[in-house]
Amino acid sequence: MRHALYAMPVIQNMVVRIPIEDWIDLHTFSPKEIPSLLEEYLLECQKKGFKEVRIIHGKGKGVQMNIVHSFLSKSPLVESFELAPPEAGSWGATIAVLNEMKSKPEK
Repeated sequence: MRHALYAMPVIQNMVVRIPIEDWIDLHTFSPKEIPSLLEEYLLECQKKGFKEVRIIHGKGKGVQMNIVHSFLSKSPLVESFELAPPEAGSWGATIAVLNEMKSKPEK
């Protein structure tokens, strides 16, 4: 009996729509995707008026956490950040406080 092998087509550069909530789980994203993802996510959160967001990066070896913290420390969108309290994920998540969105100057 022969078995046919079927492969799912690989779609590159596919746009993934993520609902904007006050938290994001990065487990399904590769480390190289995190900076650009966070840039877009935090900008959208700021537009929605969120003051604080929870970024779930997982505990593991700390690779994702280091990428997240490095990004947050340089981002003009972020006022401050710290590891989440135990009830919100402990060292597997980071709480970021966002700067208020600057309004566009009137003409």
